[in-house]
Amino acid sequence: MSDAGRPTSIENALLKLGVSHLYNFGISSASPRALTAGALACSNLWPVIDRYGNDVLASDPHRDGPFATRPRSQKMPAERGLVVEDPSSGFVGAVIRVEKSGGMHIVELEDRRGRRRSYPLGGGFWVDGKPVELTLPAVRARQEPQVTASGSRAVKMKRARVALPSRIFVEGTHDAELVEKVWGDDLRVEGVAVEYLEGVDHLADVLEVFGPSDSARAGVLVDHLVPGSKESRIADEVMARWRGSVLVVGHPYVDIWQAIKPARVGLRAWPEIPRGTDIKVGTLHALGLPAETREDIGLGWKAILARVRNYRDLEPALLGRVEELIDFVTVGGAEA
Repeated sequence: MSDAGRPTSIENALLKLGVSHLYNFGISSASPRALTAGALACSNLWPVIDRYGNDVLASDPHRDGPFATRPRSQKMPAERGLVVEDPSSGFVGAVIRVEKSGGMHIVELEDRRGRRRSYPLGGGFWVDGKPVELTLPAVRARQEPQVTASGSRAVKMKRARVALPSRIFVEGTHDAELVEKVWGDDLRVEGVAVEYLEGVDHLADVLEVFGPSDSARAGVLVDHLVPGSKESRIADEVMARWRGSVLVVGHPYVDIWQAIKPARVGLRAWPEIPRGTDIKVGTLHALGLPAETREDIGLGWKAILARVRNYRDLEPALLGRVEELIDFVTVGGAEA
C-alpha cells in the first residue's frame, strides 16, 4: 500500500489477475499487501497468470498453439485419398495424383461428384479445418511380384541365364508377343529363346537349318492343329523326321487371338468370320476397330494384347500346350 492507503500498481495487477487463483491457496481473507506478498512467494503462480511466458518473443500465440486464431501451415504429404479444401474457391476433393507439368508439380483433386481440379503443389490448402502445405508424397519401394504372369513362383536372378541351345518356335509375331507377356519371366529363368516362323509352311526348312538333336530340342506351337488339317500333316512329318528332338503342339483356334478369353475384350464369344475373309480383319470389324491397313491390324492387336494380364485370361487349350513345350525343351538344360 502507498502511504495514502491506495494499492500500488503491482497490487492492482495482482488483484485483477490473481485473486481468483489465490482463493485456491486459502488466503482470500488476507489484506491486499498480504496477497501481494503471498503471490510473489508462490513461484508456481506466475505460469498460471502469465499466458505469454517469460519471453514474449519466443512464440506467437496468434499463430501457434491450440488457441491460435491464424495458425501456421503444417507440411503434409499429398497422399492419394487425402481430402483437401481450397479455401479460395471452396472446392473440396480427394487427392487423385501428383504429377510434374511445365516444370512444376501439380496436385489433382476429385470431389464427391466426380469433378476434378488441378492446383500447384504447395501452400494455401486446408485439411480438417487447418492450413497445410502439400508436399510430394513419399516414394514407396516397389514390391517384387511373388508369382509370374504364368502363375509360377517368381525367381529373382542375380545374373542373366545363358540361353539354352533348345528353342521354342511359334508361327508369327503375335504368337511370340503373347507367349512373352505371359511366360516371358519363366523363359528367361530357364534360358529359352522364342523365335517365329512366319507361317508353319516353312517349318521343315527352319528346322533343317536349326538342326534338332538330343541337346538342342525344338518345341513348336502352331495354330489350328486339328486332325486332318494341313498343320497336322506338317507336324507329323517333322516329328517323324527328328524323332525325340522335335515336339509340335497346337491349339484348335484359327488364330492365336482366339486363345484369349473373349470376355477380356468385351465379347461373349469371338465372332464367326466367313470363309474368304481374313480372320484378323473380321475380328477387328466386329470390335468396331479399323482394319484397313497393316498398321490398323497391328494397333488392333496391341489393344487386344493390352487386356491380357496373366494366364487366367487365356484359354486352357493354349495354357497346357505352352507349358508342355517349356517342359520339353528344358529337359537336361544347362545349369543356372
